[in-house]
Amino acid sequence: MASAQPLRALNLKAFDETRAGVKGLVDAGVTAVPSIFHHPPESLAHGAPRPHRFTVPVINLSSVVESAKRAEVFAQVRAAAETFGFFQVVGHGVPEAATSAMLAAVRGFIEEPVEAKAPYYTRDTGRRVRYQSNLDLFQSTAANWRDTLFMEMPPAPEELPAACRLVAPEYARLVQQRLGRTLLGLLSEALGRRPGHLEEERGCLDGVSLACHYYPACPEPQLTLGTPRHTDASFLTVLLQDAVGGLQVLVDLDGAAAWVDVPPVAGALVVNVGDFLQLMSNDRFKSVEHRVVSNGVGPRVSVACFFRTDRAAAPTRVLAPIVADGDQPQYRSATVEEVVRQYYKVKGLAGVSALQHFRL
Repeated sequence: MASAQPLRALNLKAFDETRAGVKGLVDAGVTAVPSIFHHPPESLAHGAPRPHRFTVPVINLSSVVESAKRAEVFAQVRAAAETFGFFQVVGHGVPEAATSAMLAAVRGFIEEPVEAKAPYYTRDTGRRVRYQSNLDLFQSTAANWRDTLFMEMPPAPEELPAACRLVAPEYARLVQQRLGRTLLGLLSEALGRRPGHLEEERGCLDGVSLACHYYPACPEPQLTLGTPRHTDASFLTVLLQDAVGGLQVLVDLDGAAAWVDVPPVAGALVVNVGDFLQLMSNDRFKSVEHRVVSNGVGPRVSVACFFRTDRAAAPTRVLAPIVADGDQPQYRSATVEEVVRQYYKVKGLAGVSALQHFRL
């Protein structure tokens, strides 16, 4: 009789070789979640959340150009970054036509026949565009109930699936130039620097990538997760989500950590601080853990836009803390490549931050 580990390895290989992802399982009519997707009970905690009054802030950025109201918007963004690390924005300048088209393009691609998607299915991280189910399928202790199309911008047009060829680069450009520039300007000022500091001198907008997630309806959502608890290896992440829901953030409620829903808000984009910016802000801004729970309804479609460093610059781009007068640095300086390497080394260890390795 085969032992559990070799059998699991065989099941993972068989699943990956279908190139059909979780969507393929659902299309085949599975009524039970395969064991490779079973997460340990302690990581699930699908039970009813404790009563609380916490809500993720929703900030209207449309007033940021009005001098009379700019101070109020600035204070809201600074407070959200310093306390929760998560907030939603409306009035962000990314048209509804662009967000709707982006969600439709992702859904259109993932719902194409397997043979149409197969050329994009790869585990070669050297490719700028790759479709797969679970980046760490063969390393993680449990697979997640989702499929992903990842696009490192800007790829050559022929590298992109036809469904996304026109839509994805334009959406990424709008998020980067309209929302990203605005947010990084406000956060630069919150750190006592001029508005262009984080973008121009620290390279926080130099690299943009899109992780487009498709979470099919799950027959046994209590057994698995769409995305386990994690922080982001980014400066900022901007998330576009549809109306299904499932995103949760870990917050401190009266001294106890609790998962809180980040409910979809019509027209809003979700923003969270990443590990790079927590280090660079010298702990002023908080990169907090979040996850996506599985759902009996779906699919849920989301698009995470990561502000990172251009891949070619990662070995030399240095992340150094911005230290306010009278304060002490909380971290040693490190290259983006070093931080990313440590991020993947501790990935999957609940509650363990890659930043601890660089703390002084």
